Amino acid sequence: MAKKKDHDLDDETLALLAWCGEVEGFLVAGGATLAQAQEHIEEQAEWFTDQFYDGLSPEEAAKAALA
Repeated sequence: MAKKKDHDLDDETLALLAWCGEVEGFLVAGGATLAQAQEHIEEQAEWFTDQFYDGLSPEEAAKAALA
């Protein structure tokens, strides 16, 4: 078994990051620029994290964010 490095991310964190990447795509499809979508996710990281753990799909979270 390979030794895990301190900077490696756990599976849950990797899943959250992938989920945010999908949300980003839906925000862009909803009219935001890529930079705007990234900035919004960064500024509202706690809210998006809550949505992830509440089980919202990336599309549902993006729709809520755009509402």
